[in-house]
Amino acid sequence: MLTSNQNVPVFLIDPLILELINKDFEQVKNTSHGSTSECKFFCVPRDFTAFALWYHLWKNEEGWFRIAENMGFQCLKIESKDPRLDGIDSLSGTEIPLHYICRLANHAIHLVVFHERNGNYLWHGHLRLKGHMDRRFVPFRKLQFGRYPGAFDRPELQQITVDGLEVFIPKDPVHFLEEIPHSRFIECRYKEARAFFQQYLDDNTVEAMTFRKNAKELLQLAAKTLKKLGVRFWLSSGTCLGWYRQCNIIPYSKDVDLGIFIQDYKSDIISAFHDVGLPLKHKFGKVEDSLELSFQGKDDIKLDIFFFYEETDHMWNGGTQAKTGKKFKYLFPKFTLCWTEFVDMKIHVPCETVEYIEANYGKSWKIPVKTWDWKRSPPNVRPNGIWPISEWDEVIQLY
Repeated sequence: MLTSNQNVPVFLIDPLILELINKDFEQVKNTSHGSTSECKFFCVPRDFTAFALWYHLWKNEEGWFRIAENMGFQCLKIESKDPRLDGIDSLSGTEIPLHYICRLANHAIHLVVFHERNGNYLWHGHLRLKGHMDRRFVPFRKLQFGRYPGAFDRPELQQITVDGLEVFIPKDPVHFLEEIPHSRFIECRYKEARAFFQQYLDDNTVEAMTFRKNAKELLQLAAKTLKKLGVRFWLSSGTCLGWYRQCNIIPYSKDVDLGIFIQDYKSDIISAFHDVGLPLKHKFGKVEDSLELSFQGKDDIKLDIFFFYEETDHMWNGGTQAKTGKKFKYLFPKFTLCWTEFVDMKIHVPCETVEYIEANYGKSWKIPVKTWDWKRSPPNVRPNGIWPISEWDEVIQLY
């Protein structure tokens, strides 16, 4: 009643209830408004119900809070700095609402505020309690959202009737539910990037600007192509270092680097890239061992894709020297994937970023290095034997 009277743009994101609705989807879709069936969704025992509040569609922020309290709700509002403004010196520090928790009797509504971000996705913040807040207001540990910031594809919504109440839910509830456990988001480190550029001046030559522009377009095209194929990938090597160290593409890196888990490999990756104008430049290794692909972008920029293999206590990707058939192995501690925002899009990076970068570049990764030998420079490189000559035609392909 409160959200519909006050035009608060909310949609249901509660995993428990969405799961139940999804199991019974056809029946729920055909239920008309006002039909009083038994309460089988919203009456399931639980401490919270979670809704998302679509912030940029919301007009009446102040009035809503007061009316909620007049209706008997006790509400807690959690605000924090707007991370979208962190890159802009004069604006950083502006506070935005991140979460509302409204309690009535022995149930609480968790309103997770979804903010629009560059790259056409929705973001919610971390629920951090400030010092003066009552830790016993609700059982915070049972909340499904807010343990860390999260990022979601912008969902299309549909209106349905649940237990006689009209609510909006994501049109594809299964996709939304699948996103929840993998939604963790980490910001680029603007403060550290600014300090980096104070120490090492940014390269603003025409060549550097052109390379960055082309590298950004190549990354966006690669992301679009892999997303269409349903292949997860992340920023790797120099591209990951550029994101983490300076929130930008390293202008002297000359290529774009992505990682893909070998179990996500699809045989049509090569043809999909070819179809968007990125022909194969080389293919080293094979699916069972040390696969790497390199595609030719415009203006001599390469897109390098490294495939990662998982062992019991580490991950690794392979390297091959074309003229000798020597094999190399790069070892990484195990990692998981988080979302971040880079060159105006939502994209994956290793959550354990520092460990990943230190494996690849050593403890001195903060200092720019312009000469890099992929066979000797990385601290995590190991010799890995040699390809038998009989296999060279398969495992060393140059175009």
